[in-house]
Amino acid sequence: MEAALHGRAYVFIVAEAYRWDTWAAPKAPDGKIDYNHALTGDDLREFVDQKLFPYLRGFTQRATGPNTIEYKIGEIFGEIKSKFQSGYNLRDVIDIIDVLKFRSQSEKHELSHLYEAKIRNMGNAGRNGGEYYTPRPLIRTIIKVVDPKIGQRIYDGALGSAGFLCESFVYLSATPGLTTSDLKTLQERTFYGKEKKSLAYVIAIMNMILHGIEAPNVLHTNTLAQNLVDIQEKDRYDVVLANPPFGGKERKEVQQNFPIKTGETAYLFLQHFIKVVKAGGRAGIVIKNTFLSNTDNASVSLRKLLLESCNLHTVLELPSGAFLGAGVKTVVLFFEKGAPTRKVWYYQLQPGRNMGKTNPLNDGDLAEFVALQKTFADSPKSWSVDIGSVDPTAFDLSVKNPNGGDAATLRSPEEILDEIAALDVESAAVLGTIRALL
Repeated sequence: MEAALHGRAYVFIVAEAYRWDTWAAPKAPDGKIDYNHALTGDDLREFVDQKLFPYLRGFTQRATGPNTIEYKIGEIFGEIKSKFQSGYNLRDVIDIIDVLKFRSQSEKHELSHLYEAKIRNMGNAGRNGGEYYTPRPLIRTIIKVVDPKIGQRIYDGALGSAGFLCESFVYLSATPGLTTSDLKTLQERTFYGKEKKSLAYVIAIMNMILHGIEAPNVLHTNTLAQNLVDIQEKDRYDVVLANPPFGGKERKEVQQNFPIKTGETAYLFLQHFIKVVKAGGRAGIVIKNTFLSNTDNASVSLRKLLLESCNLHTVLELPSGAFLGAGVKTVVLFFEKGAPTRKVWYYQLQPGRNMGKTNPLNDGDLAEFVALQKTFADSPKSWSVDIGSVDPTAFDLSVKNPNGGDAATLRSPEEILDEIAALDVESAAVLGTIRALL
């Protein structure tokens, strides 16, 4: 349609030999797959492994620039390979895929939901997906509070499955009166991210493309490898949204990039986020609740840095089980860069039920928080703390509800087992680091 409007002949992105209707699903006059011409067995497997995937990987070199769909196709296929050993099994899968419809916006929207469901299920299973899947109701709530605007640059340096960027796109796309210039800005100059792990990186790109961001400005790189002193004004962002990995340990050479030395990955990320957000910029960051009260030098120094360089206006405490597959308690820090903190408003989320895979966090659970946060109102679950009353040596910001919301409650066996599993993962990561150093 765009080519027709400009009076140009349309040029296919993919060469004819590699188009779906040529090699995967050539059609007979009746509209069904023509198996006389469709590849199968060893011919199909060899074509995919030796011709199709290398051709698609080559898009990175042939693209006119990184901000193109062609470049992202090359990026995706540069990170993956076919796991099919049988060309006959591959043929069965292709026949199923051919029934799916991708052409309309509603069909694409439905596909993005299916894709998100698969990512969520990976998290539920406690496998790789659990490391980078943040509950979408929580992400939507963080975005509502931070309230990004068209024209502002949004960044996630711990990209994972790109949930923050995808949901921000949905949020901004609903802005009334969008112009074609606004849509171009959303596509090309709004969303930025970095991801270290190959699988997460590919999932993130696919997720953004399926949500409608056709050329995401995301990089496959270790965010923490950048020295903070090298960050300039042009490298800063208006909005930072992230759920950095916690429990990981970073090598000494990575720690040298930061003024506050620590092996805790999340603390290094928080230093990075404080640095990259612009003066006047806003951030919503998920972090373990122990950050608020730990007495080690790195934790105390980092809290001091945050309070003195930013206005930490809101702390949202989440219940155990809010993150599926992990019993670790977390908080969300909301802050603005450029002015010191004077007062912190706390909200203690208490959904009134044990949370887990069968009772996950939902948007309704967070509705009261969003409403009260607009005016920093006091309630049985919310209160404010004047920074002048905080110990200036320890900067302890731990959540202590003066309204009695901290009454002890017995945890369910599922919550206890989830926390044990999460601690086992942390222990394994520490042991892995030690072995690597030895």
